[in-house]
Parts: sequence; structure tokens; C-alpha cells
Amino acid sequence: MSQNFEKYFIKAIEDLKNENRYREFVDIARICGEFPFALNKKNGKKIVVWCSNDYLGMGQNPQAILQAKKALEDYGIGSGGTRNISGNNSPIVALEKIVADLHHKSSGLVFSSGYTANDGTIQALVKIIPNLVIFSDAKNHASIIAGIRNSGAKKHIFRHNDLDHLAELLKNYDLSQPKIIIFESVYSMDGDFGKIAEIVEIAKKYQALTYIDEVHAVGLYGNRGAGLVEKLELQNHIDIIQGTFAKGFGAVGGYIASSAIIIDAIRSYASSFIFSTSMPPSIAIAVKNNIEHLMVSTAEREKLFSNVREVKKRLLENKINIFENNSHIVSVRIGDAKKAKIISQKLLENFNIYIQHINYPTVAKGDERLRITPSALHTQKMIDDLILALTQIIKEVL
Repeated sequence: MSQNFEKYFIKAIEDLKNENRYREFVDIARICGEFPFALNKKNGKKIVVWCSNDYLGMGQNPQAILQAKKALEDYGIGSGGTRNISGNNSPIVALEKIVADLHHKSSGLVFSSGYTANDGTIQALVKIIPNLVIFSDAKNHASIIAGIRNSGAKKHIFRHNDLDHLAELLKNYDLSQPKIIIFESVYSMDGDFGKIAEIVEIAKKYQALTYIDEVHAVGLYGNRGAGLVEKLELQNHIDIIQGTFAKGFGAVGGYIASSAIIIDAIRSYASSFIFSTSMPPSIAIAVKNNIEHLMVSTAEREKLFSNVREVKKRLLENKINIFENNSHIVSVRIGDAKKAKIISQKLLENFNIYIQHINYPTVAKGDERLRITPSALHTQKMIDDLILALTQIIKEVL
């Protein structure tokens, strides 16, 4: 590579380091059957992971692992192609049926990730619906932002959870104008809930489609783990539900659930679906197993929220500043990129506790934090150790 180009890459990395935004990956090895324990590959020590999205520990589900092993023997490693060209295996078809059942929808569609599900679906909607205008919550995920930007559609960003602002923007359009409101059920950084019922009512009034991102809610909320929409009994009032298999369901991949005609159209127009190799059969079978398990078992959800309540209570008792919410996400306010990084490093190096610090652009500058995610498998001793370590280090650094 010519030095004329190399200098740009060097400067880009230097800028990140100078702003304390350079991302360093912690090399860990999850220990199957012992989550949330993992090995720190830097020093070989066993650590406790407090920032995983495997909220319910389903990535370690023995039954799903057994079925995945058998599927490897039956089908091999990969799917062999895109869904359009030889990759439409029977396990993924079965997975889409269970996704549809989970959300009380006619059809489901599996993508390679939650990101591509949002990006591809939003772009496809704009191709399908002429002059579609998008109304998006200001704190929507990067994948939603990317989908809107890549679609080229006219958009309006309403202030986070501000229903008056949303209505004010919608009033500027005739009822006949195609519109869609895109929002989330659980916002992953602050952990607050979207105003689902209220947005449904506004959408009906202004004749807009509704599109909800439930990635941090599926598996965790509702009688069958279908998310906050299920908990609120609003599944029949949301047009498109988007979710992931990578968090509550413990694996990888994303999906949407909707009416048969909407799914058929998205399947036919979403580039990220059409041109991506399909999910391996072993993963599809494991995910289906985990979904079916959580549709009938509440034990994992009950244990998760018991741990969440305990962690929040103990943090507040020790005067540690956390974001107020009713969800499973525990965000500790730091407000300084360098200090957030130092706290994260000290937790790992001195206490074998792994909590990744969160800096810009994931959150706004000055809004840096530690994002703690209790799981169903954390023990009381782990909670005690966390509170002791975090209280000590925060006093030292802040």
C-alpha cells in the first residue's frame, strides 16, 4: 500500500486513541456449561462475564447443543448457499414457522443477523411502498439508522419517546400518504421501554404502519417469551416485529414476523436476505429448540429478573449512579471516556470481572457508562463480588 494512503489509516486510529474511543477486544473463551464463567486468554484466569447478551444462558442449553451436534452429522457445517440457491434447508423453514407462531403472525423470515434484518427490511419496504415516509425514534439502533439512510426515503426523527413530537410530525401529512413508525421495545443502552401502546394508537389515528425492534425483549418478556408486545397483548396491533436469536435465545441470527403478504414481499426485495448465505442447519435447529423451551418455561426469566432486582438494589444502596428503568439492563453512569475505560480495566485485571465500557458513538460523548447485564445464571456470590469490586473502583477513579 502506498504511504500516500497509509497515513489516513494511521491518523484515523490515532484520532480514536486520543479521544479514548479506540476499541480493544478482550480475548475470552466461554466455558460450555459454566456460563457466566469464561477464560481470559491474556493470562489464563477464570473471569465472570457481566456484559453478555446471553441473558438467559440459552447459549449453554444442553438439549440445544445435543441437537446441534446431531444436525452437524446429518447436514454438515454450512447451508451451501443463499435461500434462493440451494440454501433453503428444512430446519430454517421450521424455524420460520416457530417464529411466526411465537409472535402470533402468519409468517416469519430469518436473516443472518438482527442488523441485516433491520437494514434489509427497511430498505425493502421503501422499494415496495412508493413515497413511504419514515418516522423514527431518536434513540433507535444503528441498524435501523443504517436501513433508513440506505433506503434514501424521506424521514423524520422524533424525540425519544416523545409522543407529542411524533404526532406533530405526522399531522403534516395527509392520511393517504404512506407512513411507517419505527421504534424499539427495550432501548439497549438506557434500558427504558418504548411507548408501545401509545404509538399503536397514534399509528391508527394517522394510518401509519408500525415496525418494532424487539431484540432486547424476545425470550425475556411475555408469557411465552415473545417480548414486550406480547406482555402488553398488542401482537395483533403491530404490523412488523423484528427480533434476534443472538440474545435471549442464545445463538445468532435475526428475523422479522408479519403477515404472509408482507413477508413474501420482503423476502423478494430485501438485498441483505437475497444475497446472504442462509443460516447453517445446526444453528437453526438449536435456535428452534431454545425458542420452544422458553415458550413453556418461565424459570429462566424468573431467575433473570430476580438477579436484576438484586443488582439494582445493591448498586443503589452503595450510591452508585444507575439509569432508572424497569428493564433487565443496568447502566452505570460514568460520563467520561477515559475513566470508563480505566474502571473496566481495573475490574478485569484486579477482580477478574468483565464489564465492557461503552463510549461514543454507541452513546453520546459525555454519556459514557458501564453496561451491566445480569443473567439467569449469575449467583449470589457473583453479585456480592461485583458490588464489592465496583464500589471500590468507582470510589478510586471517580
